[in-house]
Amino acid sequence: MSLTADTRLDAALTPTHPAASRAAAPPRPDAARRLQPLVVGAAGTALALGAAGLATVSGGRIAALWIVGALLGIALYHAAFGFTHGFRVLFAERRSAHVRAQLLLLGTAVLLFYPLLAAGGVLGQPVRGFVFPAGVEVALGAFLFGVGMQLGGGCASGTLYTAGGGSTRMLATLASFVAGATLAAFTYEHWHGLPSLPPIGAVQTLGLAPALAGTLAVLGLLWWIAARTERARHGGIEPIFGGGSAGHGRLWRGPWPFAWAALAIAALELATLLLAGRPWGITQAFALWGSHAVDRLGLDDPTFWAFWEAPTRADALLRPLAADITTVMDLGLIVGALLAAGLAGRFAPALRVPLPHLAAAVLGGLLLGFGAIMATGCNISAYVSGIASGSLHGWLWIAAALPGNWAGAKLRPLFRLGA
Repeated sequence: MSLTADTRLDAALTPTHPAASRAAAPPRPDAARRLQPLVVGAAGTALALGAAGLATVSGGRIAALWIVGALLGIALYHAAFGFTHGFRVLFAERRSAHVRAQLLLLGTAVLLFYPLLAAGGVLGQPVRGFVFPAGVEVALGAFLFGVGMQLGGGCASGTLYTAGGGSTRMLATLASFVAGATLAAFTYEHWHGLPSLPPIGAVQTLGLAPALAGTLAVLGLLWWIAARTERARHGGIEPIFGGGSAGHGRLWRGPWPFAWAALAIAALELATLLLAGRPWGITQAFALWGSHAVDRLGLDDPTFWAFWEAPTRADALLRPLAADITTVMDLGLIVGALLAAGLAGRFAPALRVPLPHLAAAVLGGLLLGFGAIMATGCNISAYVSGIASGSLHGWLWIAAALPGNWAGAKLRPLFRLGA
């Protein structure tokens, strides 16, 4: 995805694959062309030094997860694989390529995850899914997250890879994302405890074969509905596997078809499950970073916040950030996206951001952060990893996030954002 201007993510993506607009982009000025090898060198050096340092400090498993995060950043960037724009064009234009790519990702992840989750481990390594309660908190948080996606210009993974790719506006979204997540952690005791169902996992409840068949049937039905909706409006559907050369150059420089990214992300989700013992997550690290900042600035002591006193998070504030899997993968993703932007010759950040766009980024980021913590995750950890884990809360998340995206899209003109 070309990031020649920070509004590109919102206003200039075409209804078809972003590769079309990238191919038509004007030649880079000499200064920008000379910058690209420097970006590749800096990102490659950071990637190598990060892996070596993490291997020394935190062990080979954490270093491997750093590399997995970087590969996720490359895949996301080269395919411009996002959720935000995909939902918006589905609502406004009935185009479904982004959504069908998401369904391909989910179906592949389900095929990979369910047997391992049913077994409970691989080669002596225990694995678990993200199976959490489905209730009011998830629904409300996902709705707020959906609104934030459209105002902030990205979801959790989208914010990270576009920020890494050079979007100044998305850096503002990311900073506000961290602030919103921290605020949610600070106020946790005031909203936690709303009515919910107990954790319900398809594999545990139905057994492997029925759960697998049922989930794939639902995903297949959704694919058919999405394709039929697009075909009814446009007379055909946009392919997600793409065409053109699929050689070495395209692999490293892009652009990728959506399906390439979907399959790559599913494979990297599997790598995360095997290395970390649990699926890919993103947003708890944002609350962690913000809580560390609150502590360092002497504003409060987050160790006494109810959020960090929960049994599953009690050690998070005490261990070094270099040992926090989510932090390592998030930062790796940013570095991977920076490397991909340089390889594609598209790293050209624009420092000027219109004030209405900046306001939308700040408000959207706050909603993203608060909503993610309420909903026990974002589009990755709650939606993709939740459904890949067979959890009911993953389905509730997307059911609530879609109306939020619709509402957020309706608010975009107030901030002079593209429809």
